[in-house]
Amino acid sequence: MTIVEHWINGETASGSSTRTGPVYNPAKGVVEREVRFASTADVDLAVQAAKAAFPAWSGASWSKRQQVIFAFREILNARKDELGAILTNEHGKVSSDAVGEIGRGLEVVEFATAIPHLAKGEYSENVSTGVDVYSIRQALGVVGIISPFNFPAMVPLWFFPIAIAAGNTVVLKPSEKDPSASLWMAAALKEAGLPDGVFNVVNGDKESVDALLEHPDVASISFVGSTPIAKYIYETASRNGKRVQALGGAKNHMLVLPDADLDLVADSAINAGFGSAGERCMAISVVVVVEPAADELISKIQDRMGGLTVGDGLRGCDMGPLITREHRDKVASYIDIATADGATVVVDGRGVEANGEANGFWLGPTLIDRVATSSKVYTDEIFGPVLSVVRVASYDEGLALINASRYGNGTAIFTNDGGAARRFQNEVQVGMVGVNVPIPVPVGYFSFGGWKDSFFGNAKAYGQAAVDFYTREKVITSRWLDPSHGGINLGFPQN
Repeated sequence: MTIVEHWINGETASGSSTRTGPVYNPAKGVVEREVRFASTADVDLAVQAAKAAFPAWSGASWSKRQQVIFAFREILNARKDELGAILTNEHGKVSSDAVGEIGRGLEVVEFATAIPHLAKGEYSENVSTGVDVYSIRQALGVVGIISPFNFPAMVPLWFFPIAIAAGNTVVLKPSEKDPSASLWMAAALKEAGLPDGVFNVVNGDKESVDALLEHPDVASISFVGSTPIAKYIYETASRNGKRVQALGGAKNHMLVLPDADLDLVADSAINAGFGSAGERCMAISVVVVVEPAADELISKIQDRMGGLTVGDGLRGCDMGPLITREHRDKVASYIDIATADGATVVVDGRGVEANGEANGFWLGPTLIDRVATSSKVYTDEIFGPVLSVVRVASYDEGLALINASRYGNGTAIFTNDGGAARRFQNEVQVGMVGVNVPIPVPVGYFSFGGWKDSFFGNAKAYGQAAVDFYTREKVITSRWLDPSHGGINLGFPQN
């Protein structure tokens, strides 16, 4: 069976470890390859390769680094269908979603091509007599990236293009569930002219993660994943003196006011709740409906769900499988919890007839009404195609419910009332807000990140925040004396 190896110092590397893990095709329910798990020594080998490459790469001109990123952008854009097929095979997402993921990652690559402008310093002349002050931005060194299974291409692309463009070298630890996309991008970066050692990939489990978090030569850690792991990443990396951006879990709400266009809301709830099989940190998992709109809205959502097809992502279906059988079973268990807690299961996805192999990890779109806020169906991040409906009597009740959540990643309001929308964007305690937009993921030149238990660390992902995160500012105070000037003065310098 094919083994997915590491990428160290510009080439495929096996390392010293013999441990491996399975990589499934979720649509078939079978193991199609194994992935090598890095040991602590293997991680050190990658870090040392990155460390050795850092002086030359950070010393390269801004324009040289810009040219490499631009060349990578051209390769990625031209061959995105090739990479998309890898995502469909290992993650299970349908082809259109896979290519869409790459497109959103391309936004950040394109943003990174402007690095000479983005990392400019400031200059003030004659702040004191004959004294000038200016700032420069310099790279950190070796940076670590730990990415999740749900976006094997897009999430790494949120981080490494800016890190590399800024002059850093990278060690990426992708999810062991779908690692091949990272190896594809490593080869594409080399093709684009990136010097060996600047970008490295180590696969593995907790051992490799801890090795990155604790390594003395790793300057920063970027992470996306569940909240408990994000907290662990943040605390461990911070304790080891690193900069950290750790993006955690979510329970995203869509507040629907009675004046909203319910057809638009129904379409948006379907798209945001069931896209990528609900395995998105920005998925809408709770529709908060202000009465009396609930019954009509639920009817519209249910009608649309009846037309969805679930199956193999290569067969033109709307939604694919979940990533593993264990995850599928865990998500499905919430349907039983909902029933036990007195909710109404309007559509039960456990009986879906999928257009794919019988052993695929299938769970159809599920709609649950009258979910109690005390139920685990409401409080837990389910991370699957389960859409809950909570009925409220007013805007104020809906807002209070959203603000009481421990999470603050993304939210949306649907209304035709501009005053209500403006009030919501100011009052809601969430980091990313949509107004009649169900998945408010910022474009590449803004920054991504939530509030509360959805984010831990020093800076958000991509955008200008990432440029600041991946560089250190140095301020220089300079005076060049006129050759005719001289003399000794032990007093404190004054204007």
